[in-house]
Amino acid sequence: MARRTSNQVFALLPALGLAVVAAAGCATSTQTTGTAGDSGIAVVESGKLTTCTHLPYEPFQFREGDKTVGFDVDLVDLVAKDLGLTQTIVDTPFEGIQSGEDLNTNKCDLAAAGMTITDARKQNFDFSDPYFDAEQALLVKKGAGIKSLADLKGKKVGGQASTTGKDYLDANAAANGYTVIEFEDLALELTAVQTGQVDAAINDNGVLYDYAKKNADTEVTTEFPTGEKYGIGVKKGSPLAAKINESLKKAKDSGEYDKIYEKWFGKKPASK
Repeated sequence: MARRTSNQVFALLPALGLAVVAAAGCATSTQTTGTAGDSGIAVVESGKLTTCTHLPYEPFQFREGDKTVGFDVDLVDLVAKDLGLTQTIVDTPFEGIQSGEDLNTNKCDLAAAGMTITDARKQNFDFSDPYFDAEQALLVKKGAGIKSLADLKGKKVGGQASTTGKDYLDANAAANGYTVIEFEDLALELTAVQTGQVDAAINDNGVLYDYAKKNADTEVTTEFPTGEKYGIGVKKGSPLAAKINESLKKAKDSGEYDKIYEKWFGKKPASK
C-alpha cells in the first residue's frame, strides 16, 4: 500500500473526524437491512424473517438434529413464505423477549416463543391475534399422589423464569405452603421433576402433556384454568403484525392451521 505524505494526512484529518462520528452513529443505529418483498416492511436481514425464541419449548420450538422445528416454527414459516422471505431463528433468553429488548434492538423481526398475551407484555411490544389457547398444568412423577395445589404443602415446585406459570406459582405459594424453585428454561424444570430435585412443576399444558407422553415415569395430574392465549410479538407500531394476522387467518381458513396443529399435538384443535 502506498504511503501518504504528511500534507495528505493532515488534509484527511477533518474527513476522518466526520467518519468517526458517522461510524459512532452506525454503532447505535436501529436501522434494518432489507425489506420484506413487495410489502415494503423493513426486516433485520435482507431476504430473511428473523425470529427470536427460547429453546427448548417442545413442541412449539426445539432442536431436532441440526434444525429448529415445532408448531410455532411451522406457523412462522407460513408468514415468511407470504412475505417472500425465509425464516431464520435466534435462540435467546426469554427475559429479553418478553421485555421487548430483543425486538427494540433489532435482534429479530418477531418473537414466537409459546408466549402468552399479557397486559404487562403489551406495554413492551405489540402482539398478533391469538393463535393458541393454553392453561397451566401440574407435572409430577407418576404415582406421586399430587393432584392439586393443596397437595403441594411443604413441597418444592418448579417454575420457569419469566413465564406466566412462574407467576401463577408465586401468586399461590403463600396460601398453599409450597416453595417455588426457579429454572432458567423448560428442560431444566422438567428434568428436576424426573430427578426428584422438585416434587412437581407447573408450566403451560401443551408442553407438559408432550413431555409426559414421551416420559412414562411422569404424568400431568391437573390443569388450572387461566384462559391464556399465545401471540406472536413484534416491535411497537410495526406493520408486520397485520401481515402475521393475514397469514394466520389464511391458514385457518384453508385448513393448513389444523394440519399443522394435528402434526404437533396429535389431534385437531377444539372448535370455537
